[in-house]
Amino acid sequence: MLKVKDGDLRRMDLLFRRYRDPLFAFVFRMTNQREASEDMVQNVFYRMIRSRHTFTGNGEFRTWMYHLARNVVKDYYKKDARNGNHLDIAVFDEKMRGDDDADRQLEKQQDIRLLQTALQKLSTEDREIIILSRFHELKYYEIARILDSTVGAVKTRMHRAMNQLKTMLLKSGTNEM
Repeated sequence: MLKVKDGDLRRMDLLFRRYRDPLFAFVFRMTNQREASEDMVQNVFYRMIRSRHTFTGNGEFRTWMYHLARNVVKDYYKKDARNGNHLDIAVFDEKMRGDDDADRQLEKQQDIRLLQTALQKLSTEDREIIILSRFHELKYYEIARILDSTVGAVKTRMHRAMNQLKTMLLKSGTNEM
């Protein structure tokens, strides 16, 4: 990114190839809308180019990138508060994992649907912190930078969000039996 910042825009191709899929996964898990997520990923890379002067190189590139992605998702929700047709996140996750065993695949799809449903019931802020930490394996200090918060606040929010998610999943599990 430092080379892109210095004007070598050809390097954006490498960043795009390397980070397109993780960004898509983050945005898709936040919005649950495939086409909108694809557009938002493009928008994140556009903002990277447009805002390249703000990348200092002091922190990790991923932290800066997810901060931009978070802002793109926020802007999307501001522009479009409606709930449309949602594509199932299980389709994307199954393609990423490539599990061949049909029984396990079906069970995994059901688990993913339960998780997807529970995640969508969380507030945007709680869903975001879980996705960044658990799905994208960012450290708390990285999430704190992305959210302009403290590590302590991130830990507290994460603990509360995970408790809410566990409660929802437990309720879902007992309702299906």
